Amino acid sequence: MTIVKEIKETLKDAGSTTLTLLKILIPVSIIVKILSEFGAIEIIGNYLSHAMGVVGLPGEFGLVWATAMLTNIYGAIVVLFTLSLQSTYTVAQVTVLGGMLLFAHALPIEARIAQKAGVKLWFTLSLRILGAVAFGFVLNIIFTSFNLFQDRSYMIWQPDIADPTIFQWILDQIKYYLIIFLIILGLVTLMKILQKTGVINRLNNLLKPGLEFLGMSKNAAPITIIGMTLGLAYGGGLIIREVKSKALSKKDTFLSLSLMGLSHSLIEDTLLILSIGATLFGILLGRILFTILVIVILIRIINHLSKKTFEKYFVN
Repeated sequence: MTIVKEIKETLKDAGSTTLTLLKILIPVSIIVKILSEFGAIEIIGNYLSHAMGVVGLPGEFGLVWATAMLTNIYGAIVVLFTLSLQSTYTVAQVTVLGGMLLFAHALPIEARIAQKAGVKLWFTLSLRILGAVAFGFVLNIIFTSFNLFQDRSYMIWQPDIADPTIFQWILDQIKYYLIIFLIILGLVTLMKILQKTGVINRLNNLLKPGLEFLGMSKNAAPITIIGMTLGLAYGGGLIIREVKSKALSKKDTFLSLSLMGLSHSLIEDTLLILSIGATLFGILLGRILFTILVIVILIRIINHLSKKTFEKYFVN
């Protein structure tokens, strides 16, 4: 009877967390699709093309980044592949672009998830977009100054270029939502098992020094790790659940989501950008070091703010 009860509770928790995410994903996905159909990506790409020179990239990369910010990295790779049929790019250029894609992509959905979890929308968008530009700027200076990675890049994975019908797009979205439920179900089950077996407590104690350095309590460790390794949607979904149960403080929530915003899905997304010809030095090591630096700066800033000011301007 206890096992049946545990299964019911797990399904209920997974269903509730998925439903919370779907309330964000479905309307935002529809809006983004409509904007895409009316040429919003091309318009944003044209504006961004003028800014690409700041990070040492050709103007056409503005369209790639605009696609990533409004949709996802997969869409951006399709655009980059199309461009690569006509032009050649260096490993350094692709790495700078790849780093920017990793910092700022799928913003309508991921920024809304962070907002739902308790972080102000303006801050998430500013952190990820400005963070992407700053990271790209620094990488470009390093690569240019030391003449690194100036050989031609080659895309290992070449995506299929397809323009799905509305019906196919709806089917793809339904499949995506089903996959999200299954992953959330697996994560909730895993979290329960780890809690029951005491692994969570040992993991928290192990990571406590590092988290304290980053200004977080050990309660934020498991979910932050999930977000960093698997993705913001999954980590963010679990954080929303923890926030509702008041298991995380506002400061923990803010720092955890800031950390995840800059460095999430370190496995899948890193492999994706690696496949388009980027170097691991920039997109993984550089990304992690830059993220730690930004979080340390954030901690110093919010530690100098009063609780009232912090909650007024940075969290909901």
